[in-house]
Amino acid sequence: MRRQELLRLRGHRVAWLPPLVLLVAIAVADYHTTGEFRMISWIVLVPGIAAAICGVWVTALFALASLVTYVVVDGAWPHEYQAGLADFVLVALGGILATLACVVRVREERRVLRMGDVTETIRRTVLRPLPPGWGGLDHAGVYLTADAEARVGGDFYDIQPGPHGTRVLVGDVQGKGLGAVEAAAALLGTFREAAYHEADLTTVAGRLETRMIRHRGHTVALGRADGDRFATAVLLGFPDDDPGAVDVLVFGHEPPLAVGPDGVRALPAGAGLPLGFGDLAPGPPGARRVRVAADETLLLVTDGVTEARNGAGAFYALAREVARAVAEDPDAAEPARLAALVRDGTLRHCGGHLADDTTVFTVRRRTAPGGDPDTARGAARGGSAGTPPGPGVRPRRTGPGR
Repeated sequence: MRRQELLRLRGHRVAWLPPLVLLVAIAVADYHTTGEFRMISWIVLVPGIAAAICGVWVTALFALASLVTYVVVDGAWPHEYQAGLADFVLVALGGILATLACVVRVREERRVLRMGDVTETIRRTVLRPLPPGWGGLDHAGVYLTADAEARVGGDFYDIQPGPHGTRVLVGDVQGKGLGAVEAAAALLGTFREAAYHEADLTTVAGRLETRMIRHRGHTVALGRADGDRFATAVLLGFPDDDPGAVDVLVFGHEPPLAVGPDGVRALPAGAGLPLGFGDLAPGPPGARRVRVAADETLLLVTDGVTEARNGAGAFYALAREVARAVAEDPDAAEPARLAALVRDGTLRHCGGHLADDTTVFTVRRRTAPGGDPDTARGAARGGSAGTPPGPGVRPRRTGPGR
């Protein structure tokens, strides 16, 4: 936002008002003072104030107006009380310097705006906007960078519908900076293609592993020092032929939490190695099919949430806090509310000081009345993200949820 746009009254810019009020106030105050105490030289402040909040031409006009006002007001006094040539030069020089400073300020603002546009384009490329109900899923995402100016980092998430079901990827690239953004973009590009074309979720995982290794080889060939990057991730598959199940693959990441009115439980998942370390594993990871109730939302977070610390150094108790909130209000398990709940809880726990990029992503399968997933998918493309899922059969659990 341009600085002068911050001063508005009923939709109109009023950035010119403060320097104008100051100009009039100094002139009136000087005219009503007596003796040798003169305030007219203070008028040099007027173009300085204008340079901070107005445009170049408005600042130049105030510099000229200040000089003219100085001559008029100073000449209204008897000869013995005139400020003289020295203050006239001060006002003139102050106006010129203020105008030049305004030129520099406006040029810097335009550069920052262009950089902001570039950053926003990168963010939308890496984390593309997801339509409501995309892939037959209600979803909500929160993405907070540790560096508020960067706006994009190494965390990533996406949903890719396809002929073999809908796939979801959430992950975190090791490290920070543009190198982490490049790696995240490479993985997301591979995911969007493989998740659509490949029938087997394990094959999608293999493609992601290969892409991570290829990306590291490319950075090494460029002579960069970040050629040892890896990424933790969670890969989910929502099969069309089994609406009560989800396939889970975990690569060194926090396992997803299933959050519902009955509580919070961690989905069972294997201890897969992070992407980029697949050659150290005895074999490719296998997907686990897990039963998920229709009223359960899958909660996926990065270590910006799980490793958030308070002033005493204690970690944020994610599962406990979510379970408490759901116990008080079962509707808190709805995807949008759950994402906002975890976001607010994380920021409150760490006092707003994020040590790492933070991502919260929630998904829940949409179910049309009657439980037909094909009907649900068609309804999802025309619905809204806040529509609750239809009724479903919840499997009985003998033990307490976690």
